[in-house]
Amino acid sequence: MTHQMPKPLYWVATSKKDLAGMPDDVQDVFGYALHLAQDGKKHEQTKTLKGFGGAGVLEVVEDYMGDAYRAVYTVKLANAIYVLHCFQKKSTKGIATSKQDIELIHERLKAAIADSKGE
Repeated sequence: MTHQMPKPLYWVATSKKDLAGMPDDVQDVFGYALHLAQDGKKHEQTKTLKGFGGAGVLEVVEDYMGDAYRAVYTVKLANAIYVLHCFQKKSTKGIATSKQDIELIHERLKAAIADSKGE
């Protein structure tokens, strides 16, 4: 059995700082989910984020003490896992991610793609 090396993990913009500001239990779940992603696996609380053309952009969902937290990352790029956005979901209406967060994720995905190409 060959063991492949885990993919490196890159944090886009403020995503690492944003994660560090979350409750410890949330950080633990997201940290483990990202570790699994580096090994090519998927955490049970991970799902495809809609609006990004397929399964390349994923979000880990954690509800903690009545608050909803999200960590969004991409596995679309062959050389690494890029963490695009970590945030506390503010919306109390429905399950949709806010337009502002979606736009931020799109911008950071573009930056990750450029970075992966060495631009």
